[in-house]
Amino acid sequence: MKKIFWLFLILVCNVQLFAQQGYQPSEENLKSRTEFQDEKFGMFIHWGLYSMLGDGEWVMNNRNINWKEYEKLASAFYPSRFDAAAWVSAAKAAGMKYICFTTRHHDGFSMFKTKYSDYNVVDATPFKRDIVKALAEECKKQGLKLHLYYSHLDWRRDDYYPIGKTGLIGRTGQGTGRTTHGKWSDYMNFMNNQLTELLTNYGPIGAIWFDGYWDKDQDPTWDWNLGGQYELIHKLQPGCMIGNNHHSTPLPGEDFQMFERDLPGENTAGLSGQTISRLPLETCETMNRNWGYDITDNNYKTTKEFIHFLVKAAGNNANLLINVGPQPNGEIPATAVQRLKEVGEWMKVYGETIYGTRGGVVPVRDWGVTTQKGNKLFVHILNLKDKALFLPVTNKVKNAVLFKNKTAIKFKQDKEGVLLYLTEAPTDVDYVVELSF
Repeated sequence: MKKIFWLFLILVCNVQLFAQQGYQPSEENLKSRTEFQDEKFGMFIHWGLYSMLGDGEWVMNNRNINWKEYEKLASAFYPSRFDAAAWVSAAKAAGMKYICFTTRHHDGFSMFKTKYSDYNVVDATPFKRDIVKALAEECKKQGLKLHLYYSHLDWRRDDYYPIGKTGLIGRTGQGTGRTTHGKWSDYMNFMNNQLTELLTNYGPIGAIWFDGYWDKDQDPTWDWNLGGQYELIHKLQPGCMIGNNHHSTPLPGEDFQMFERDLPGENTAGLSGQTISRLPLETCETMNRNWGYDITDNNYKTTKEFIHFLVKAAGNNANLLINVGPQPNGEIPATAVQRLKEVGEWMKVYGETIYGTRGGVVPVRDWGVTTQKGNKLFVHILNLKDKALFLPVTNKVKNAVLFKNKTAIKFKQDKEGVLLYLTEAPTDVDYVVELSF
């Protein structure tokens, strides 16, 4: 009976306390959602003290580094080649429309000036520059939107190390040397105070991208009170969207749904088995294997792989958020910059078939995907060995052309659909046929 009671209480807490019940998005928020879906392509930036160790953003947890030793990194953090203009320009050159930056990752270090902790880039490092401020100013100057990643967990603070009635603690960060247990309510207040700073001091923010909610089992002792947190965000900036990387179906109060390392409907990485919602969708992926800088990781995906992932995301009615992990000196690795430039060259030609589109009337197939805008259907042929392609399209087709040069494509239509006759088996990175209805 006791076990049943706890399970019931956990269920009630999930439904009643962890979401913004009765949430009705504002007109500003609905406008943000539409613009977000139109933008289609963004840059994720994982950067913090962990870059100095060159072993990814989870190095503190993976190596069980004592927090008192880890925080000594701050006194040596001086990224002399950090240039916000170069970062934003690289994103813009790739055809990206927004940037999502890690304001505070799981190691607890804030990459912005905050009065609620001196463990931040301005007060704890000789660099003494507010990274978020520099990015916000440059994004505004170059016309890109700024989204902010914020970690729900913290491997350093003792108030993120409480003991609940079930005796549970966070599933990660258990080897970072914390021996005292603070008050959970203090941690919640700390997070909400920092979120207030981020949504007050840096101009319009496109979205808050939460991560780490998955770290705790849902012991009712730890009331995340996401409802109150979400309400605070929507009150401070009604147009700011909320997404939470909790790997489950979106909760009330969330404005978009994200998928980690997989397209919607796929789950090859084991992180994205959730039901696809009707909210705007976004999938995030790394350029190599790691999110944060890893000095040994040169396993970069090819330009073709990036283009295919972008196209498939659009065909799945989703945005693509591609990650870069800047070096400790502040520079984005040269290979990443080159990949971004090459994707940008492709986007200069084919951007019309991506921006402002939605998933096409033809579902995702092995040969590729379709995107749609108004009365145009863009057929993205990524893998086809034949010279003909059948599309189950019942709309009356006026004409079909090869998108890149508007050469007419012969086609035949009947009540079952449209058969495209190609002059040759497609060999382009993305062979795009444009149909007009």
